[in-house]
Amino acid sequence: MSANRIAVSPSRRSFLTVSAAASAALAFRVISEPMLAHAARRSRAHDGIMIDANENPLGPCAAARDAVAAITPQGGRYSDWLTDDLVKQLAQTESVKPEYVQVFPGSSEPLHHTVSVFASPKRSYITADPGYEAGMFAAERANARVVKVPLVKDYAHDVPAMLASAPDAGVFYICTPNNPTGTLTSHSAIEQLVEKKPKGSVVLVDEAYIHFSDATSAVDLVRADQDVLVLRTFSKIYGMAGLRCGAIFGRPDLLERVQHYAGWNAMPVTGLVAAAASLKDSHLVPERKRVNREIRSSVFAWLDHNGYSYVPSESNCFMLDAKRPAKDMIDAMATQDVHIGRSWPLWPTYVRITVGTKPEMEEFQAAFHKVMSGSITASVPSTSRIRKRRLDGIVLTA
Repeated sequence: MSANRIAVSPSRRSFLTVSAAASAALAFRVISEPMLAHAARRSRAHDGIMIDANENPLGPCAAARDAVAAITPQGGRYSDWLTDDLVKQLAQTESVKPEYVQVFPGSSEPLHHTVSVFASPKRSYITADPGYEAGMFAAERANARVVKVPLVKDYAHDVPAMLASAPDAGVFYICTPNNPTGTLTSHSAIEQLVEKKPKGSVVLVDEAYIHFSDATSAVDLVRADQDVLVLRTFSKIYGMAGLRCGAIFGRPDLLERVQHYAGWNAMPVTGLVAAAASLKDSHLVPERKRVNREIRSSVFAWLDHNGYSYVPSESNCFMLDAKRPAKDMIDAMATQDVHIGRSWPLWPTYVRITVGTKPEMEEFQAAFHKVMSGSITASVPSTSRIRKRRLDGIVLTA
């Protein structure tokens, strides 16, 4: 009998002992970038210019694709050991101990779970405006007060205003580079936030887009055992949005609370091996960073030459001023089979543009110029200019 005993990993054992918390987690949907993009768009052709969801058109690197092909025959197994291997690899890459790392299928889940754990009816959720919305949905489901603080003049998070707005804070969410603006919040500002935040709160730093920039990571604050959690994903510069792999870094006691809420999740083996292979490719990040920067700079130069307004970005997306209701621009561009991103209520004439390939951005430029010159308009009835879609029980206006 003992020879056939099944070994239960600590993460699986934790799940089995906190079934109530796990059930609570499963009761709420996790909001992600593709869900938000889908809720704000009309249908699109699969072969159109799709620059609306901050995807990386380059896809996984060659080593990652080879790793996926090789692991596919083992796809019938959960393969916990691959999770452990990636945790060790990430820990080594970021110079932290393995117990400071947890992996998830992307970064949306740990974002949701962190907010669900640390925000509550008595502890507010504080974020930037405009900013990535997923955490707000999680906070509303937790019945927490959501505080949206406008960005400062250089489009960084307004840390003093965030601190002043919520002495009852449970979670301060900092996305840097910010989604949707692609702008940075300095490491010194994050340090100030950590130093002055209310006791018992956490600073959740979303670094989904950090590899596109020269920004300093906040993982050093994790190493220093501060009340900081850092999110990473392989969906952006690594081109693995469809393979689903991400991670959260934090002090073990903070991660234990997140894991207690989340329960145990089987990771997709394809995502695990693709992520591991991507980390081993030392040329991948600098090369893709260079490519993105050159294409982005070329688009900005074209926008400048034609007198169009935008927010300078250091990421793979930027905000563009359409000088008209954003919905009109989105629909008009769609008639050219160019699908651009959504808008944010605070900036009703701005739309988010994902940086695609050079040919994709050239088609975007041609279509945008036609729309701005008035030769193309949206071919939809005026009654549907403003429409609402319901996302997980929350109404979005697109």
